[in-house]
Amino acid sequence: MTFNFFDNDLTTLHDKLVKQDVTAVELVQGALDNIAKVDDKLEAFIMTNPEAALAQAQVEDDKQDFTQTLAGIPFALKDNLATEGIQTTGASHILEGFKPVYNATVVDKLKTVGAVSVGKTNMDEFAMGGSTETSYYKTTTNAWDQTKVPGGSSGGSAAAVAAGLVPFALGSDTGGSIRQPAAFNGIVGLKPTYGRVSRWGLFAMASSLDQIGPFTRTVKDNALVLNAISGFDAKDSTSSEREVPDFTAQLTGDVKGLKIAVPKEYFGDGIDPKVASTVKAAIAQLEALGATVDEVSLPHTKYGVAAYYIIMSSEASSNLQRYDGVRYGFRADDVKNLEELYIKTRSEGFGDEVKRRIMLGTFSLSAGAYDAFFKKAAKIRTLLIEDFNKVFADYDVIVGPTAPTVAYGLGEEVDDPTAMYLADVLTIPVNLAGLPGMSVNAGFVDGLPVGLQIIGRPFDEATVYQTGYAFEQASRLFEQKPAIAKDILS
Repeated sequence: MTFNFFDNDLTTLHDKLVKQDVTAVELVQGALDNIAKVDDKLEAFIMTNPEAALAQAQVEDDKQDFTQTLAGIPFALKDNLATEGIQTTGASHILEGFKPVYNATVVDKLKTVGAVSVGKTNMDEFAMGGSTETSYYKTTTNAWDQTKVPGGSSGGSAAAVAAGLVPFALGSDTGGSIRQPAAFNGIVGLKPTYGRVSRWGLFAMASSLDQIGPFTRTVKDNALVLNAISGFDAKDSTSSEREVPDFTAQLTGDVKGLKIAVPKEYFGDGIDPKVASTVKAAIAQLEALGATVDEVSLPHTKYGVAAYYIIMSSEASSNLQRYDGVRYGFRADDVKNLEELYIKTRSEGFGDEVKRRIMLGTFSLSAGAYDAFFKKAAKIRTLLIEDFNKVFADYDVIVGPTAPTVAYGLGEEVDDPTAMYLADVLTIPVNLAGLPGMSVNAGFVDGLPVGLQIIGRPFDEATVYQTGYAFEQASRLFEQKPAIAKDILS
């Protein structure tokens, strides 16, 4: 009993539950059947939890209280979000079999409103990668073309939503890990403002950059999920006490008078000309809807990738020290002493990309390199923030491509880390500045989706959504389905 999540958004599903046209058990079983039918092609899920999911769905049906929009609706979780009693690995061998004793705050928030998790999605190991090819367990493919990557590190969540397996999923974004896979799969992915959503229970990679956010097929659905997961959390010292508005309130389709900035640096060298023209056409459509568009400059953008990889790797090398084979997860055999336990466990438990970043970060923080690398990267971060502040003094949003290219072929860049790092040039500055950023589908190049990135002022996700919604409703690109949809709908 598969279910068509392509033509049923969250509001429609909610209405059907309220009217008893469908039950929560039927929706959850439909999602599980969708996964069973096509996930052998996508490899989007590391694991599913059918018994627990169906039991929770039955509880929602028994309550018959569907006042919350997400009550009874199935969703998926990136495998770096802690789930009590359910394996959570970060797609790493070093955490194989690990079952947390608590839920991430976002998991509890979604459970409180009645949403039902059906499983954990594949990702780059510890979120380190841009293609979901560094996972220890499997390689996920793109929903539109199974010979292409889904993006990363949240590729499993993005592919699952784009292929219609579930109506929404959560991911995490440290340097573009929600927006880039959303772009590659033609869906909506939002990285909220740093502090908007609690990071408690997210396996930390870079604590000053990480942020949890939603994947959906439409902008309104995305806003509804953000409504549910946002808010202050005393367990997260970086969580903001800022009041959470209704993010759907500005979804009017009207952008008359909206001031849009387009950075010239976002259309420079390395941007595929077809991607650039597709994004420019999308910007022209926003202008036709009544927005004002001007070219601006973010001059320090070119230093973003270098600064990011020093800061991110430094924080990651610190965060990943906890994986030592002593307390939880994988432990190496045949060790003679504690030092050997650490070395052998980490050597066997971590993949190459994780080791590469730990080594880079440890070097950047070392006594001889701290001033030359980490301190300089922190200064560049400040300059990037100042660039954004100057633009946002006069403009409401910044718009440009999400990624320089469309999805590339499996295996093309996984062995070239520098090329993969440079692919994040357009998304990284948003994380360094702690801003909200969203990708929506701007169109297609050679049958593959192109991402339009919309960046907002701190804690102004509402205007980001307003802009994306206006374009989405005018273009109706979300109505297009990947070929894999036929396997579910047939």
